[in-house]
Order: sequence, then structure tokens, then C-alpha cells
Amino acid sequence: MTALDRVDFAELRAVLGELGVDGWLIFDFHGVNPVAARLVGYEGMVTRRLFLWLPATGSPKSIVHTIDAPAVGDLPGEILLYTRWSELHQLLEKTVGGKRAAMEISPEDAVPYLDRVPAGVIELLHKFGVAVTPSDRLVTQFASRWSLTEMEDHRRAAEALARIAQETLQTVVGQVGAVTEYQVQRRVLAAMSAEGLAIEDPPIVAFGANAANPHHDPKEADERVLRADEVVLLDLWGQTPSKVWADQTWMGFSGAAPPDELVAVWEAVRDARDAVVQRLRQAHVTGEQVTGSVLDEAARGLLRERGYAESFTHRTGHSIDGDIHGSGPHLDNFETNDIRKLVPGVVFSVEPGVYLKGRFGVRSEINVILGTGGPEVTPQTPQQTLIIVL
Repeated sequence: MTALDRVDFAELRAVLGELGVDGWLIFDFHGVNPVAARLVGYEGMVTRRLFLWLPATGSPKSIVHTIDAPAVGDLPGEILLYTRWSELHQLLEKTVGGKRAAMEISPEDAVPYLDRVPAGVIELLHKFGVAVTPSDRLVTQFASRWSLTEMEDHRRAAEALARIAQETLQTVVGQVGAVTEYQVQRRVLAAMSAEGLAIEDPPIVAFGANAANPHHDPKEADERVLRADEVVLLDLWGQTPSKVWADQTWMGFSGAAPPDELVAVWEAVRDARDAVVQRLRQAHVTGEQVTGSVLDEAARGLLRERGYAESFTHRTGHSIDGDIHGSGPHLDNFETNDIRKLVPGVVFSVEPGVYLKGRFGVRSEINVILGTGGPEVTPQTPQQTLIIVL
């Protein structure tokens, strides 16, 4: 079942009316718009231009190249096929000419994860008298929300990742001088494969000063061996066969007694993570719909109080939908000002970090399912203390 199959079209039409638009026009070409793939659920890639029109009144229409028709499969409403560019233009003008359409754009590229439609496509639509407005609310409400089945698959994946992370770190922190970052990375990959979890990119394993690089990528040739009394950062993510993601970061220390500074940084990061969850719980009680920017400030404000604001150099969290970095609201008032409201059914990461260049870095990452009963944290038992040599 695709996201589009789950769309309540009466609800969609009501939202389109509130937005004052005639419909939602979804464009894709060679995967430039993951929102389209999430909604339609086609396998592989659309190799020619595709437009899906979901109107406020009337039936949906799709404009699809004949070559892509088999891959796209069944779509609601009428499917209009074209082969030549002139036919595409005629069908597009006839379908949406003179209308007001919501599309995946973001003025001034404010939120890049929403800015998916090329400028040339917008120019073409303007030629046909189409007024284009951002589809941010539609993406959150109809594309990025998860089904109950997806949530259950995510829970299983999250517990598997937590188990792999803890077992790996409990072993690795005691292997001073005997294990490299790359070897740990391969070990984690094998464990994830055994759990049926797939990946697109390998997990991050970082020792010591390398952990101060949020996107450290260990290589076999580097042969970075674990030393005594170093932090060990493990960032791992995996996808279930049903295409559902889970994403976590865990921390260890290759010694029995972490220094006071490391403990202070760890506790600040952990508390910043938990401040986001607490803010969500408060919002649930009061009925407030919070934004990603508000939650980013909840974490960033705590780290500011602890004196680490300048060392927290990325957003607090990212949307997770059909992609591990999804198109829904991000927890961000740093890299971008994401003022989209979080709604029940969306899933996102919470992953504050402190990075002391040349010394060490600390990050803690959980995922949150925003349910009708409030926020649900995965894994069920997040990391509370550093995993150390016993």
C-alpha cells in the first residue's frame, strides 16, 4: 500500500480549500522529487517527466510518458499518456492552465528538502498561467505520515539496532590496540544483515578525535586502531524489507573511568536529547502543535546553558519517511528555519551533538514516532550512560 492509497481525499480536498489552491501538482523526473515516489510507490525511477494532479474538485489526473506507464502502475483517476514534448505541454496546459497549484518548492530554498521542482518546470507552468505555491503542509500531512504497519516495522528495526549497538560497543571498548574503525564497521554491517536490515551507506564508526567529525567515514586503508581512554561513536541506520528506516547513535569509552569533561559533555548531549522529548510531551498535554524549529531550540537552548552551543554544529533532527532523511518537518532552526508543524503520524530523529575539534565528539540519537497518544521514543530504552570497559 502506498501513501496515496492511504490518502483520505475528503481530508485532502479540505486542506486544499484551506490553502486556497485548486490542487496539488506533483512532479518527478529521475527521482528529483522523493515525495512523488513516496506517494505513488513506483519501483525504480521515472525516466521521463511525470505530473500528478490532485484537484480540490473533480478527479485526479496523471500525465505520464508511455515508456514509464508500466513502472508507475495504477494511479487514481485518469492517466493521460504522451510521447512528444509538444503533447506534454498540451496536456499540462489543458489540465492545470490558469490554476493555483501547490508544489514542492521552498521560497529562497529555505528548506531544501521541500525544494524539489526545477526552476524550468516552474517557468513552464507560469507560461500556462499557473500560480505555484509551496506544498509544505500537504507533504507533512499526506506524504510523510506513516501507516500503523510501518510504525510496527520501525519498532522492530529500532530494537534490533539498539541490540547491535550495545553488543558491539560492549565488546569493542575492551579491544584496545586490537581493532580498527573499519573492522568495527564491517562487524556492524554483518550483524545488521543477519537481522534483515539493509543500508544505502555504511554506518559511522569513529574513535577519539575522529568522533568530532559528524560524518566521519572510516576506510580500510586508514587502519585507525582503538587506543586506551578514547570515545567510540557508533552511528547506525537500517531499512526493513518493507522500506522502513530506523536511525540511532550510541557512545562508548575504551576505559573504566571516563574523565569529568567527557562525562559533562555526554550528560549535556543526553539531556538536550531528552529536553526535546519533554517538550513534545508538554505540547501533547496542552494540545499545542509544535514546529521543528521549536524543538531544535529546546535542545540547542540546553546546550547553550551548559556552554556547548558553539560546538553543536548541525540541526537537532531530521524527518524520516520513505527516505532516512525525509521530506517532512526537520528539527531545525540552525541550518534552516523549519517552521512546519509536526502532526500525528510523522517520525523523526533527535540527535544533538557536541564536537570538540581535534579532541572528541559526542552524539546521542533516538527516533520519535509522534502518535495520537503523544511522542513514542524508539528504541524503548535509550542510552543513559556511556558504555565503558567493565
